[in-house]
Amino acid sequence: MSNTANLTNHFLIAMPSLADQNFHQTVTYICEHNQDGAMGITLNRPTDLHLNDILGQLDIDHENGECGEQAIYIGGPVQTDRGFVLHNGNSRWDSTLAITDEISVTTSIDILQAIAQGEGPEKTLIALGYSGWAGGQLEDEITANSWLNGPANETIIFDTPANQRWRAAAAAIGVDLNLLSTQTGHA
Repeated sequence: MSNTANLTNHFLIAMPSLADQNFHQTVTYICEHNQDGAMGITLNRPTDLHLNDILGQLDIDHENGECGEQAIYIGGPVQTDRGFVLHNGNSRWDSTLAITDEISVTTSIDILQAIAQGEGPEKTLIALGYSGWAGGQLEDEITANSWLNGPANETIIFDTPANQRWRAAAAAIGVDLNLLSTQTGHA
């Protein structure tokens, strides 16, 4: 990866023409990117599950009713039975990867216990599964015009409604997805 950009803490924005059902009209937050590949969490695929459902399955007592209504997202097609908590702040739990000084991803159950007790991070996005690329694969897909990319924005991750995140991430880098054709041009 010596001659390519590191896309950690960037958005990966699906081009309108990307037909892969896992990524059509998605925005993915890249948590880690290096010569071995990339790992990210898709931000705009909420499921019918809510945090209360997950806490109940894990036998975690939850007093904080409001947090329990938080939607659970499909983070990507890899390890869909594993939970990932994207969160703000610089608190650390048993298994936390600090992406920036203000954004981390945690996979250990202790963060869910803290959230259930009202002691977790201020803002969270909880996903099942992640999106992953082998070394060089993401770069090849970007070269093939499957993706746009640009610096991540905490407001889009945590505060923008899920159904607006794809367009908002593109707009943040100056792209109006409505103006991008899904077909190739003919002279």
